[in-house]
Amino acid sequence: MTAVRLMVCGLVACGVSVLAQTPEGRPRARDLGLAPGVFAPGPLNAITDVDGVRVGHVTLSTGDTIRTGVTAIVPHGGNVFQDKVPGAVFVGNAFGKLAGSTQVDELGTIETPIVLTNTLGVGAAMEGVVRWTIAQAGNAGVRSVNALVGETNDSGLNDIRALAVRPDHVVEAIGAARGGAVAEGSVGAGTGTQAFGWKGGIGTSSRRLTAALGGYTVGVLVQSNYGGVLTMGGAPVGRELGRYAYAPNPRGNDAGDGSCMIVVATDAPLDARDLKRLAARAVFGLARTGSSYSNGSGDFAIAFSTHPSLRVTFGAEAPVTRMVLPTDGVSPLFQAALEATEEAVYNSLLRATTTTGRGTTVEALPVDRVRAILQKYNLGGR
Repeated sequence: MTAVRLMVCGLVACGVSVLAQTPEGRPRARDLGLAPGVFAPGPLNAITDVDGVRVGHVTLSTGDTIRTGVTAIVPHGGNVFQDKVPGAVFVGNAFGKLAGSTQVDELGTIETPIVLTNTLGVGAAMEGVVRWTIAQAGNAGVRSVNALVGETNDSGLNDIRALAVRPDHVVEAIGAARGGAVAEGSVGAGTGTQAFGWKGGIGTSSRRLTAALGGYTVGVLVQSNYGGVLTMGGAPVGRELGRYAYAPNPRGNDAGDGSCMIVVATDAPLDARDLKRLAARAVFGLARTGSSYSNGSGDFAIAFSTHPSLRVTFGAEAPVTRMVLPTDGVSPLFQAALEATEEAVYNSLLRATTTTGRGTTVEALPVDRVRAILQKYNLGGR
């Protein structure tokens, strides 16, 4: 069968995957009455509520073997290499590959788009990020690029050894990145992922603090591919559905293994130290969803700030004046990251569609049954 490439810009699909259901009619968490936490979301309830942040996907679907893709998160609309953003990485469990993280730890900056893909696609993705970066106007003399690339393993549905992700796909995903609504579910780097024994994928959410707390926005995007005992709004959904880690009669991806990549963006003036603390809260937020944090799970969070005063200009040596939020002011942002991460995971599951690959079918989370469970526990379910 001819390969089908689906490039998604926001919610606009430039093609059709013939082997996966469409997400039309699949709800987001708030459609079911699930609204974790105390803070309100931004207008899009997405990472793109942080001004300037853009997201692009390339979805790859070929025959019965390839179910994978690329998701790119671009911190701002300028030259990211020349105008680096403060950033940090937090590792919950390091069974995974997060290329470029050591330089982020050392320098506290991110100088490229953040790219998510599959485990064996990391090398190609790094090449793609480098090619895109050195091709940007003003980067003709650049001889070192710290590409930041994360992954989860989608080999249950995808022939990962085929190395389907190529550098051109990464360049394409970055080029497709846009603000506005973000496509979720079985798209981009979430095309072949699984979570809690069901189809996982890409999910996003945001929180906006009140004016009294600074009015800052925190946005989160996840690539869910992990396991545990699915909990939604406190309801034991995985147990009620009979599909959970260490169940007496496990089926599918119920062992609790897998990984989750989390990207956190904020417009709050946080330096690398507090961004690392913010990233940690995102990983902690996975506990609210029932994560097992198993031996085989790679749980990573990348956080960055878009605040203009904290950007680092390439080659600059003179002192600069920066605005940094005092540590006593970061607690509301931590709460926002917990809430947005939890909801982003729910959205990744609810928007994902039943997908077949490599002779295996992974079902989408059954919405009607989830709605009934939420009603049973008086947690929405509308």
